[in-house]
Amino acid sequence: MSATSQWYNLEVAKTLEALGSRQQGLSSEEAQKRLLQFGPNELGEKKKASPGIILLAQFKSFLIIILIVAAAVSGVLATMGEGNVWDTILITVIVLFACVLGFIQEYRSERALEILRQMTAPTTSVRRDGQEREVPSRELVLGDIILLRTGDRAPADARLIEVASLRLDEAPLTGESVPVEKSAEAISGEIPVGDRRNMVYMGTTLVCGRGEAAVIATGTATEFGKIAGMLQQAEAQQTPLQASLNQAGKWLGIGCLVICAGVAGVGFSSGMFSSILDAFIWGVSLMVAAVPEALPVVVTISLAIGAQRMAKRHSLIRRLPAVETLGCTTFICSDKTGTLTQGEMTVRKLYVDSRVIDLHGVGYEPKGEFCLASAPFDPQKDDSLQALLRAGTLCNDSQLINFEGAWHIKGDPTEGALVVAAAKAGMWQEKLLTQAPRLDEVPFSSERKRMTTIHQTLAGRIAYSKGAPEAILNSCNRIYIDGQQRELSEQQRTTILGASQQMAEDALRVLSMAYKPLPEAPDSDAERDMVFIGLVGMIDPPREEVKEALKLCKQAKIKSVMITGDHESTAVAVAKELGMLTQSNIALSGSELDKLSDEELDEMVEEVALYARVSPTHKMKVVEALQRKGHVTAMTGDGINDAPALKQADIGVAMGITGTEVSKEAADMVLTDDNFASIVAAVREGRGIFGNIKKFLTFLLSGNLGAILFLIGAFVIITLTGEHVLPLVALQLLFINLIADGLLAVALAMEPADPDIMSQPPRNPKQGIFTPPTVTFIGGVGLWIGLMLLGMFLWAQSSGRSTLEIQCLCFVTLIMLRMFNCFNCRSERLSLFKIGLSTNKWVLAAIATSLAATSLLLYVPLLQGPFHTYGLNLTDWGMVTLCGVTVFIVVEIAKFIGSRAKS
Repeated sequence: MSATSQWYNLEVAKTLEALGSRQQGLSSEEAQKRLLQFGPNELGEKKKASPGIILLAQFKSFLIIILIVAAAVSGVLATMGEGNVWDTILITVIVLFACVLGFIQEYRSERALEILRQMTAPTTSVRRDGQEREVPSRELVLGDIILLRTGDRAPADARLIEVASLRLDEAPLTGESVPVEKSAEAISGEIPVGDRRNMVYMGTTLVCGRGEAAVIATGTATEFGKIAGMLQQAEAQQTPLQASLNQAGKWLGIGCLVICAGVAGVGFSSGMFSSILDAFIWGVSLMVAAVPEALPVVVTISLAIGAQRMAKRHSLIRRLPAVETLGCTTFICSDKTGTLTQGEMTVRKLYVDSRVIDLHGVGYEPKGEFCLASAPFDPQKDDSLQALLRAGTLCNDSQLINFEGAWHIKGDPTEGALVVAAAKAGMWQEKLLTQAPRLDEVPFSSERKRMTTIHQTLAGRIAYSKGAPEAILNSCNRIYIDGQQRELSEQQRTTILGASQQMAEDALRVLSMAYKPLPEAPDSDAERDMVFIGLVGMIDPPREEVKEALKLCKQAKIKSVMITGDHESTAVAVAKELGMLTQSNIALSGSELDKLSDEELDEMVEEVALYARVSPTHKMKVVEALQRKGHVTAMTGDGINDAPALKQADIGVAMGITGTEVSKEAADMVLTDDNFASIVAAVREGRGIFGNIKKFLTFLLSGNLGAILFLIGAFVIITLTGEHVLPLVALQLLFINLIADGLLAVALAMEPADPDIMSQPPRNPKQGIFTPPTVTFIGGVGLWIGLMLLGMFLWAQSSGRSTLEIQCLCFVTLIMLRMFNCFNCRSERLSLFKIGLSTNKWVLAAIATSLAATSLLLYVPLLQGPFHTYGLNLTDWGMVTLCGVTVFIVVEIAKFIGSRAKS
């Protein structure tokens, strides 16, 4: 058995010879031998990580590791009687919450390959030992002769050796919007998958007809299997937010360890601490102050809030970090069929009575009227138009069905478009078939390029025929004009062919209609001397709302690219209608893309607006090229062929209605309305969410920096004075970091987006969160908070307060400083008085809740002991509030000066 990769080039006899097979099929013995040699016909499965391994992987974050260390140290100290067990409990709960959520997300995403495996047919009709039999699809081998019938799903890749009116739906694999007519004839040259008309591929479905084919590839060697392989190899991209947080976690961790170890070491060596254990306890307190324990949870909650907002805009988020990634998307690579277009063949133009009628989109919701591009038109008063629509509806095997209030086509979508067009004119198929029941038919064949049905009418038997314009026209000697039959002249033939050519150049699929009154006696040639009626041009039209969405993308400095498996002429027509393809853009075919090296593609990829006739490998190649150029790339799609690119892209967007389960599982986001416009709304949400994440990160880190500076300053003062007073205990810091700050940070996540957010260019993902203005804000505010806390510490000491009172006053002062700082963080540039105090009621609610929780710690005796608190009097409240409000006043003055300087 010889091997070849271009089976479509071989004649049937040569194919069977190369496979070592014959039309009667393999023998059972030979099939068993090949099964052992090549293995079963199933998709290879990469060894998957167990749930336990996936769960453990969630603990690799540097910040999570620091929290685990802090919890462990606190636990050890608690068992020694030197610490508080609540420290360990609170930190452990926060770590588990963040890690379990990450585990759930990752575990679900790994189901994509499982669903892909389940899509292969379980059994197959095959000819072995000269007899037809049913065998499990996994037992198919190279050289097997498979028998295919309407409704079957191809179980393997195979070369057709015999066909009868065979058409396949290859949309899940190639993106082709209409069923593909198949042939057993050899094809010369090297052509893409979508043009191999003598091949069938695993996972595609037979729409009509029957055929026999010789298996040429099984399992992972099939086109379907290659997609599964790419889906395994595609690496999930780290989001810009994840990169920024990981970087921040490393900085915090290294800084914490260095500062804590340094301070504890110096303190012990200078005699401040009586033992290494005392120094260690101080170091742990400093670490707790430095690490924002609430950060993992607040980020998760913030992204979840964003996901809920997006769900209301028809966008379901499967992977939470994708919410933020949308905000810096620079390229959207979109499939055409069903995403940019309606996914439904629609009659666009009609040709009758030597005139072209240009229709607006006739969708799948009949309303009993036409909507014409020029003037209102009544089809009931046009005999020629009625004859055309009647022929298209009767010579038709599709049905228009109303299911649960929605209209659906059962059968071929091209034929369905004809039924819909007639229904829009009030000519319902069911009524027409009642008036003219079908008596006989001559099925479509690739040789005749037509289909004919014979009907019984009140006027006698009539044959209706539809097919390729040339084939129909060649069988006609008369033409139907103005309700009458006339001789068909050569000039009229030329005009009709010209109209057909013009429709084809507009990327319309053109069918022609004819009829013939038949005598009562049997007529052996119903397709001869027919009467030409007209032409019908159909297309899968663009969604109307997509045009506006593309304008918004352009305004937001986001480039949109069409990547489709459909023919270039069709794709170009749709792209031009949508405004995606202009004179300054480039259109490439899959074959042209194959000839480009990675370096050549990198040079031009930013200028390409359309890729046509592409394979899944091409889609991956384009996404990778854009990523090499530093772009954050979103990929939309709905088919199996889109799944690898969806997973490779920075954010994969699948279609919820028409999308396959494979594409949904591989994607980060699913559009519940299959509407490209929903992506734009999601981008807006993504940009706003990142801005809010930046706000609460600034809030958390500036507060933690203030606490660190205060503890270091207090350490210096204690060293100089010799009064060994621990200014804050770890449980107080945990309460601030987790409860008080956590509530305020979540409230900042609810901040409304800036009104001009979609007029700004996408954020540079390399820039990260910590821009120079942000770092300046964190440093300046942190320094002020540290100074105010030191002032309170010195005042309390000078007032002769006890250690517990000093710790409590510093604790409440830090809470007040952070509360007032929350107002500062609502905007990096604008004053609170400009954005309004009540525009985010969540902040006011969070402050009230935090004050209430703090009051419980101060005035409930059971809580006073663990948290080192007491009931503050009015003088104490006045002092801590005065210290707290200063941070708000100072930042407001700085914003005022900054705005004046810019103006």
